[in-house]
Amino acid sequence: MCAIFGITGHKDAARLTYLGLYALQHRGEESAGIVTYDGKRVRQHKGMGLVSDVFDERAIKPLRGTLAVGHTRYSTTGASSAKNIQPFLAKHRKANIAIAHNGNLTNTLKLHHTLEEKGSIFQSTMDSELIAHLLVKSKEKEISKIVIEALSQAEGAYSLVLMFNDLLIGARDPYGWRPLCLGRLDGAYVLASETCALDLIGAKYIREVEPGEIIFINKNEVKSFRLPSAHKPALCIFEYIYFARPDSNIFGKNVYLTRKCLGRQLGRECPADCDLVMPVPDSGNYAALGYSQECNIPLEMALVRNHYVGRTFIQPSQFVRDFRVRVKLNPVSDALKGKRIVIIEDSIVRGTTSRLRVKTLRRAGAKQVHMRVSCPPLRYPCFYGIDFPTKKELIASGHSVEWIRNFINLDSLAYLSLEGMLGAMLLPREHFCTACFNGAYPVKPVKRLSKSILER
Repeated sequence: MCAIFGITGHKDAARLTYLGLYALQHRGEESAGIVTYDGKRVRQHKGMGLVSDVFDERAIKPLRGTLAVGHTRYSTTGASSAKNIQPFLAKHRKANIAIAHNGNLTNTLKLHHTLEEKGSIFQSTMDSELIAHLLVKSKEKEISKIVIEALSQAEGAYSLVLMFNDLLIGARDPYGWRPLCLGRLDGAYVLASETCALDLIGAKYIREVEPGEIIFINKNEVKSFRLPSAHKPALCIFEYIYFARPDSNIFGKNVYLTRKCLGRQLGRECPADCDLVMPVPDSGNYAALGYSQECNIPLEMALVRNHYVGRTFIQPSQFVRDFRVRVKLNPVSDALKGKRIVIIEDSIVRGTTSRLRVKTLRRAGAKQVHMRVSCPPLRYPCFYGIDFPTKKELIASGHSVEWIRNFINLDSLAYLSLEGMLGAMLLPREHFCTACFNGAYPVKPVKRLSKSILER
């Protein structure tokens, strides 16, 4: 998760970055920040909370400059605290460096120890800060060589937007786990996690930043370089299932259409004898539409979402998750009374949210409650940027489908198969990382920096 955004060559860089982050708010709700550069001075504004909480006109107006880098955070490495708000800003004799990072490095602990032994003093508990230290310790003179050398030492998942003085830099790791695209607006270049951010500001989509590619943007000039290591892509399939906005194109394909395909395949594999299909808003909507069309069962939007409440999955504590589930969705009792319903979920992580929803639906009068899930069971931890770093967060890691059905109190439960999920993708199946489903990790998991290792 996390949202990253950058723009160079526009007089309203800060305001456009604010709008870009607003479009990408779904990727992280914990904090937000913008750093700008006017050729002489670096300015920044950061804060805990949503983009709309952190920024107003008084905060944006002083952020002068034609180059800006922005970030919204969803913490997977480093505590959820003010000192870990990105972009991470470092002022060094070589350059003013601002880093916005989406992903997780897998060799964090090793890099941290190595750099500390060489005299590095860390200001945060984020793995993103390591990249700044690698940049300033390089002996290379050319900026392209400095960045290539630094990123060649980083392992794992990273999509980056960097400010290096007056340069805007975008980079993706060689596996391409996290998305990043390039756009153009009134002669300015834009980098963003998803195309929905380009749409909001009226920018034209140019292309994806490719896995293992580093692009350097200096005013109207774009140069592309490659990291020396070459790997088969390992695109995060969970971006299509849950993370990305449905109106975005990521990895070159549309999220809305992909989720509909997942729903259709789910309908073929796991039909249900029911009166109506009901999605869990919002990420389940489009799989439910595909499922409804495939099974010829009416679709009803009988769970109404309070749109002034953010996502529950990305909140840091279980207490907050449970409270937000109750506030977030309310059933339409008159549409559910006496009905056999099949809920379409995008995924089941801990199971506690689904259990609470089913309890609410039964209270609302549903006769039967079935559930179909548009991905396979999540059984293995993710080390590349999703907040389930151990098996204990995953109900399917130690329990059967029947046990989960009983726990959630469902009349039936079925998941989309791994083969069915891959077959529904609009990209070649071999391009995806499926480690959270089958444990086939593209990069071997190693001990890494925890959220609290530096909290001393």
